[in-house]
Amino acid sequence: MEVEERGHLERVRAREAAAQAQHVPLFDRILKPKTITLDNGHSVAKPASRTPFILGFMVIIVAIAIRATGFSLTAIINRSSELTVILGQVLTPNWAFIPERVIGPLIETVQMSITGTLAGCAVGLPIAILSSSNINRNRPTLLFFRFVLSIIRSIPTLIYALILALIFSLGAFAGTVAIALFTLGIVAKMLYEAIETIDMGPYEAMQSFGSTTFEAFWSACMPQILPIYLDSCLYCFELNVRASAILGYVGAGGLGVLISERTGLRRYHDVGAIIVSLFLVVWLIDLVSDYLRSKLQ
Repeated sequence: MEVEERGHLERVRAREAAAQAQHVPLFDRILKPKTITLDNGHSVAKPASRTPFILGFMVIIVAIAIRATGFSLTAIINRSSELTVILGQVLTPNWAFIPERVIGPLIETVQMSITGTLAGCAVGLPIAILSSSNINRNRPTLLFFRFVLSIIRSIPTLIYALILALIFSLGAFAGTVAIALFTLGIVAKMLYEAIETIDMGPYEAMQSFGSTTFEAFWSACMPQILPIYLDSCLYCFELNVRASAILGYVGAGGLGVLISERTGLRRYHDVGAIIVSLFLVVWLIDLVSDYLRSKLQ
């Protein structure tokens, strides 16, 4: 009996040792931890340092990236004189150019941002609800809407504007739709993640009393996510004002058309005036957004 019990105990210990070995990290399997014996006779394992390997890996990645991109510090140093010449012209703006040519495209840029943001946020709310696992219990539709959102977020705004400019012709409309799609992806993503963290008790209680899904969500869930929703909309509006300024490079209207034109003509004094105007508008929008966020909190 003792022999059998001893054999059984050894088998149990062998299984436990095998199970523990499976949970040992690969790094510790390659470089065995150093065993240190304490003064009280107990032994502890000190893992080998990972820092040299991490630094070595990063150096290899950077070296490969430098070689693949053709990065040259020598070229930067040699061409630094050209940079100072261009920056010198940009930093001395042609102030007369602002009332002559900048005001109209600047207003169009802000209008594109406002319209695209409103449209994207309006569509993003129902899409976020349908992408929330605690609201939408239908697994196929849940995965479908999340897959669509992943596709929308993976495409940059400039690519949207390029494609839409070919579909709807050149102009601000293509840029507005591109901004709306970008906003839809960002707002819906941020919102459905917030919806999945809310307290579902009031929602389930209203449903148990016979309320429809829409009534229960609007009364029990919407007050919880409204500050997050509005904050996400303001955040996207700030991003869109900056993004819409370059959409004109692909024919989608706004300041980008003017920037592309003056850069091509090497009128960097005019480009400086455009940049200053855009900076003032973005700065003002940031102030208003910060004020509204403080009220939401």
